[in-house]
Amino acid sequence: MATRGQVTIPVGAAGLPADIDGPDDATGVVLFAHGSGSSRHSPRNVAVARTLQRRGSATVLVDLLTPEEDEVDAVTAELRFDIGMLAERLAGIVDWLGAEPSLGRLPVGLFGASTGAAAALVAAAARPERVAAVVSRGGRPDLAGSALSSVRAPTLMLVGGLDEQVITLNEQAAAALTAPHELRIVPGATHLFEEPGTLEQVADAAGDWFTTHRAVPA
Repeated sequence: MATRGQVTIPVGAAGLPADIDGPDDATGVVLFAHGSGSSRHSPRNVAVARTLQRRGSATVLVDLLTPEEDEVDAVTAELRFDIGMLAERLAGIVDWLGAEPSLGRLPVGLFGASTGAAAALVAAAARPERVAAVVSRGGRPDLAGSALSSVRAPTLMLVGGLDEQVITLNEQAAAALTAPHELRIVPGATHLFEEPGTLEQVADAAGDWFTTHRAVPA
């Protein structure tokens, strides 16, 4: 894979730091949208990315805020909830991937955690010809609002069995989705899937979903 390692992805006026990795013969690329207050160094997303790499996907772990914006957000916590802006940047990264010689031919999956799941779904609705599948981990897909009915990519929502409020919010979002979707509860898991074995279940389920829904929709 020609594009690999630490890169800066230009999206509008922003330069977004990203880590790209995966096998040379990758059959898909998964773009991660981290949750509120997290970054591309999230140990949970890094662990999921490694599982997906072993299963044949390239992965893109990216900070959706610039370092300067991150400093502001650390104080105000306002940008991390700007779903529209985050989704616009995700869509811009999808466009950038499409122009990369080694990645442009690959179908794109989006993996969103917490508020990043809402941004992923809005971006999927905006790029139906490029996004093949979406996976949400402990996500807030309800924050995607009216975009939910426009999503065409098959969507898997993974929620911890002990994360009762988020289960309810995911049920509400599932009712608004018209694309193929599944809400799957991971027994004994809390919001961050810190319990032994639960994150591994998330990674395996995500890998299965992205493999099953590999073809880019027409």
